[in-house]
Amino acid sequence: MMDAGLRDASDASLVVAIARFRDTALAEVYRRHGDAAFGLAVRVLCDRTLAEELVQEVFLKLWQDPERFDPARGSLRAFLMATVHSRAVDLVRSESARRGREDRHLRLHPEPDYDLEREVIELTLAEQVRDSFDVLSDDERRAIELAYLGGHTYREVAVLLDEPEGTVKSRIRVGLRRLRDSLVESGITSSWTES
Repeated sequence: MMDAGLRDASDASLVVAIARFRDTALAEVYRRHGDAAFGLAVRVLCDRTLAEELVQEVFLKLWQDPERFDPARGSLRAFLMATVHSRAVDLVRSESARRGREDRHLRLHPEPDYDLEREVIELTLAEQVRDSFDVLSDDERRAIELAYLGGHTYREVAVLLDEPEGTVKSRIRVGLRRLRDSLVESGITSSWTES
């Protein structure tokens, strides 16, 4: 709970109380100057989250090292605002430098070029595999799609198709053999075997 006398205390008196580890004094300083410090941090950083962190850091430093404030050099508000501004500018400069380093790195170490030829080959291969499904009967295609593309077990495929499990296994085996023959015939592979 806030000490009644702290509301009327001068900023210099509050800093003395902070030096004596009175957290209520820090709370009163924050009540008086926190909004102004936050507003300045947001204006410089253009990021509310970073501004919140920075203001928390500035008030924590005041808690940890209150002797840094010298009332002979100016008001506590001026001290806090100068600290917030200085720290915010440092963060902006640091972020700008980091982006500059990343940009230089990308210029000096570019990503490998897009391999258009490989993309065309892969698309052609995918189209040929899709076309190979045309050799299958509808029953074989549905069973293979459920088992291999849908990730279902033979038993689950049988339930989904309302067919005996042996019939489903047979359709899958025959369909895979016909797919293999079609792929070999189209030149895609010569060694694809059933598992």
